[in-house]
Amino acid sequence: MILIPAVDELCALTRPYQCDATSEQLFHNAMLEIVSFHVEHTPGYTQWLRHHCINPENLQLDSWGSLPPVFANYFKRNLLLSNTGQNALELTSSGTSGQKSRMRFDDRSLQAAQSMVDHVFHHYGWDTPDTPCNYLLLSYEPFETITLGTAYTDQFLCKYAPAKKVVYALRNTGKGHEFDPFGVIQVLQAFAQDDAPVRIFGYPAFMWFVLERMRDMNLPPLILPSGSLTFFGGGWKTHADKEIPKATLYARLGEQLGLSDERCRDGYGSVEHCVPYVECAHHHFHIPVYAKAWIRDTSTFEIKNYGERGFLQFVSPYITSSPAHSIVMSDLAILHHASECGCGVQTDWFELLGRASQHQARSCALAASELIQGN
Repeated sequence: MILIPAVDELCALTRPYQCDATSEQLFHNAMLEIVSFHVEHTPGYTQWLRHHCINPENLQLDSWGSLPPVFANYFKRNLLLSNTGQNALELTSSGTSGQKSRMRFDDRSLQAAQSMVDHVFHHYGWDTPDTPCNYLLLSYEPFETITLGTAYTDQFLCKYAPAKKVVYALRNTGKGHEFDPFGVIQVLQAFAQDDAPVRIFGYPAFMWFVLERMRDMNLPPLILPSGSLTFFGGGWKTHADKEIPKATLYARLGEQLGLSDERCRDGYGSVEHCVPYVECAHHHFHIPVYAKAWIRDTSTFEIKNYGERGFLQFVSPYITSSPAHSIVMSDLAILHHASECGCGVQTDWFELLGRASQHQARSCALAASELIQGN
């Protein structure tokens, strides 16, 4: 049995953005626990700390941002596991081909990640067990076993409202997946005639492609039922040079599907780091109390100040199956004070600036975006 009570207590906090002395101390205690856990249960982690001149028996850090991180891209070539991750659930990041991250999640790590999502969805009022919804999932229709991280997430997100009907945009053909824009349009037309709210989850690029196709076909605007919601994730990846600003996408969702701006949200996360970062009503990614973020200089790797750009680093104690509790993403970002938003959420937020490079490392959204090119 894994005994890390402070970590479990932190991930169980039901108010994901209530930053106070209690949550700060709990985060600190949880980080001490998770570092000790990986020192004891993860081969090579003690040497990793010592290599960075850190004594694992007596941690002396200016902040938890100084804890040596692992680059997320490292997981595209290496499977890093603790003892509890050896026979755990494996999820991957890529879609159809190319490099992919492989991550393993023991039961408690998976439950911790899912409970954080529970609390965030409840915070925004999206946990509606008495209201059946129709679902359009802009992601991969699964085979018998779900191993792809995004497909697993989309399936999980359907639990917050009973499913009346579930439709996938990337259909399973038996030999792979095929993007079905005409099928999606027909589904949206049918959903608009139903009384049940519609929930649209998945890659924003596919939603934009569908909206463009509807406009090209001179189709009249639709009005989705009251309570409908879009929640995107995955980004644009190889189409970064053609990426549509979120404000433009949300405006078109209002024009063509009748969705209000506050019902259009984006999420940020990855299979390497499963803490949920969800847009507030002002469309900013606030950091829940289960994690902290820093910005690293792209040349010196030094920690930058608020308002400065660099690599995005996350620290969170939730995961025991892999030493991914301090991780640097391949995205560039700027960190902002909570007061710079004005939505009322008490925690800092980050502004995404895009990928740090255009290298060949792949992800779910990158592979999925290539399916657009064939349609």
